Amino acid sequence: MQKSNATAVSSVLFIIVTIFLVFYSFTPKFDPEEEVPITEFSTKRALEKVKVIAQEPHYVSSSNHETVVNYLLGELKNLGLQPEIQEGFILSDGGTLVKAKNVMARIKGTENTKALVLLSHYDSAPHSKSLGGSDDASGIAAILESVRAFQAQKQQPKNDLIILFTDSEEIGLNGAALFATQHKWAKEVGLVLNFEARGTSGPAYMLMETNQGNAKMVDAFTAGKLTHPVSNSLMYSIYKMLPNDTDLTVFREQNKIQGFNFAFIDNHFNYHTQQDNYENLDRNSLAHQGTNLFPLLKHFANADLTNLNSTEDKVYFNIPYMFINYPFSWVFPMLILVTVLFVFFLFIGVGKMVLQPAEILKGFLPFLGAMLVSGLVTFLGWKLLQKIYPQYNDMLHGFTYNGHDYIYAFVCITLAICFWFYHSKNSKPNEYNQLAAPLILWLIINLFIAFKLKGAGFFIIPVLSSVIMLGYHVITQKSNAILNLILTLPSLFILVPFVQMFPIGLGLKILSGSAILTVLIFGLLLPVFGFFPKKRAWGTLFFVLALAFVYKAHQSSEFQPGKAKPNSLLYVYKADENKAYWATYDINLDEWTKGYLGEKPESAESLNKIKMYSKYNSGFSYMAQAPLKNIQKPTIDFVKDSVVSGNRHLKISITPNRKVNRYNVFFNKTTPQDLIANGVKEVAFKSNISSKDSQKVLTYYVKNNVPLTIEFSIPANQKLDLDLKESSFDLLENPLFSIAKRRDWMMPKPFVLNDAIVLEQKIKASPKKEIMNQTVTALNETN
Repeated sequence: MQKSNATAVSSVLFIIVTIFLVFYSFTPKFDPEEEVPITEFSTKRALEKVKVIAQEPHYVSSSNHETVVNYLLGELKNLGLQPEIQEGFILSDGGTLVKAKNVMARIKGTENTKALVLLSHYDSAPHSKSLGGSDDASGIAAILESVRAFQAQKQQPKNDLIILFTDSEEIGLNGAALFATQHKWAKEVGLVLNFEARGTSGPAYMLMETNQGNAKMVDAFTAGKLTHPVSNSLMYSIYKMLPNDTDLTVFREQNKIQGFNFAFIDNHFNYHTQQDNYENLDRNSLAHQGTNLFPLLKHFANADLTNLNSTEDKVYFNIPYMFINYPFSWVFPMLILVTVLFVFFLFIGVGKMVLQPAEILKGFLPFLGAMLVSGLVTFLGWKLLQKIYPQYNDMLHGFTYNGHDYIYAFVCITLAICFWFYHSKNSKPNEYNQLAAPLILWLIINLFIAFKLKGAGFFIIPVLSSVIMLGYHVITQKSNAILNLILTLPSLFILVPFVQMFPIGLGLKILSGSAILTVLIFGLLLPVFGFFPKKRAWGTLFFVLALAFVYKAHQSSEFQPGKAKPNSLLYVYKADENKAYWATYDINLDEWTKGYLGEKPESAESLNKIKMYSKYNSGFSYMAQAPLKNIQKPTIDFVKDSVVSGNRHLKISITPNRKVNRYNVFFNKTTPQDLIANGVKEVAFKSNISSKDSQKVLTYYVKNNVPLTIEFSIPANQKLDLDLKESSFDLLENPLFSIAKRRDWMMPKPFVLNDAIVLEQKIKASPKKEIMNQTVTALNETN
C-alpha cells in the first residue's frame, strides 16, 4: 500500500474511532452485576420502581392512575417522609380543565433559604394506552432513588428539598400549574430540576430554562461537576422549535423560577405508545438521569439558591466528559479574531504564491455543488422513500423504526458526493486553496450567529481549528497530517453530534439539513480529506455503504411485534342526526381497520369540520357507516340564561349518563367572556394544548363522571353556537361493541383521540328558554 493510501486509511480510522468515542462518552454504562453502595445512586434499584409504575397505563381518569398515586405515597413514606396530596380543578389558558392530584413531600433544611424542587410527572399519555416507562416513570424512579441515597449519607441539607410528582402533565401541564399558582410552597422555590423523556433511549440532555440571562445558571450547573454532561446553548433554541413544553415551563412563566430539564429523546418512535414500557427503557439512559440528578442534588441542597437570575448570557457546550462555557461577549471578538487570522493567512499565502486566487475561486464550485446536490438528493430521497414505504406516513413521530439506518445512509451518500465533487485528475494537491470556500461560508454563518443566535457561538471553534490548518500550511508550505488530525477534534467533538441530533429531535424530514451540515464539516476537514488519493474510489466506497444501510433499513421496513404499526379506530355518533360512523386517522388501512371501514371507505372530511386538538394537527382520514348503538346522551341543563346590560349570561351544566373520559366544548362563532369552568377561571399559564386562533375550545378530562359546569357571557345579539364532543376511551372494552383484538404487530396510534366512542351534538337551550331569552333581548333593545 502506498504511503498516501495508508495515511488516508489511518485518517479515516482515526475519525471513525473518535466519533465512536464521542457518542460513547455521552452516557454512563449500566452494569447489572455491579453492587452499588447504599449511599450512591443505583440504576438497578431505580429500575425496580419503573417496573412497578409501568405495569399498566395510568393516564388521567384511568383506574391505574390512582394505583400509582398510592404507590408514590407508600414510597415517600418508606423514605421516612410525610407525603401530602394537593388536589383541585385547574383550567389553563389553552382551555384544558382537569381535577389534578399532585403528590409531594418536603425535607427540611437547616437554613431558612430557597427550596430545591425535584420534579417529575406520574401520569402517562392518554388515548394510546402508553405504559409510561420512560415518560415518566424513569424520572420518578430517578428522584426516589436519588433521595434515598442522599438520605443514606446522613447529611441534612441547608436548603429545603421538595419532591413534587405532578399530575396531568400529558394533557396540559395542569398539575404543575396547580402547584405553581395555588400551593404555598411555590413562593419558596429557588430552583427546579425536572426529569423527562421524549423517547426511550439516548443521552439525557440538559435543557436550561431561564427568564433572562443564563450566566449564573451555567455557573451553577458547572459547579455540580457532572461526569457525563451533555448539553449546549443551541439546544434550548432547538427545544423551543418542538411542539413540547414541560412542567418546568410553567414554573418559569408563572413564577419566574428557573431550572434545568433533563430528557432523553432517542428511539422517539416509542414515545407516547404502548412500547414505552419497562423493557424498552434504555438502562444507560436511566443511569444517565441518575448521574445527572444525584450530584446536582448534593450540590444544590447546600448551594445559594436565593438569586440565580442574571442579565448576562453564556455560550456553553460539552465535549467528552467536559462542560465548557464562556460569555456571550466573547462571541463577536472571537469571530473578528478568526476572520482576521483567515484574511492574514490568505494574504500571506497569495503573496508567497502558496495560494492562487483563481484556484480559491474554483474551490467554490465543488463545495457549493456538493452542498446543493447532497441537500437535494437527501430531500428528494426521503420523499421517494415515503412513496415506496407509505407505512412510514402513519408514524406521526416523524421518526421510523429504521430511522437511524436512514441517517447513516444519507450521511454516507453525502460523503460519497463530496468525494466525487472533489475528485480531480490534477496531480498537484489543491486542498488548501479549496479550503478557503468553506471557511468563507462558515464565517458568514458565524456572522449571522453573532447577531441573531449567540447560543450557537461555539461553532466558531471548529472554524478556528481549520484556519490554523491553513495558517500552518501557508507559513511552512507543508502539510502535517498528524497536526491536521488533531485539529479535526473540535469539528468531531462539537459539530458531528448535531448530524444525528437534528433528525432525532426534529424528525427525518430534517435529513437534508443533516446532509448540508455534513458537507459543511467535510469542507472544514479538507486538509485531511483533500489529499486522499483515488477520491472517486472513496466516494464509491461510501456509496456502497449507503446502499448497505438502505438495504438494512429495507429489511426492517415492515411492522412487527415490538415495532408495531400505529393504527386508530373510533366510533362517532352524531346524536342530532342519529347517525353513526367508524372513523380513523390512518392513511394506510390495515386488516384490522378495514374490518370496520371496508376496502373502499369514504373521505372523512365531513367529520373534520369541528376538529379536535392533536399534537400534529391530524384529522380523520376515512370513515364508513356504522350501526347505531344505544349511546346515552348527556344531560344538558341551562342553569342560568339571562340578559343584563346587553350581555347574555349563561351557566350550563353537562352531566354524563355513561362512563366518559373527556369533553370538548367548541365555541364556534361564540366568543365567551369571563369563562369559568367547574368553579375556576382560566389561569395565566400557557398550556401545551392550545386552542385554534379562530375557535375557543374547552377540553375537560373527566374523573369519576363529575359533571362539567361552564359559566360565561356573550353579547346579547350574538348567536349561541356551541358543539359538544363527549368521548370515552373504552371502544375495545365497551359491552355494546365486539371489537376484535389488534394483531401483535399493531398498537394504538399516539397523539390523537383513539379507541374511543365519541358522541357529538349541539349544546342548545330548550325551545321555551330560547324564546324567553329572545323576548328579553328584544325588550332591552327597545328600552
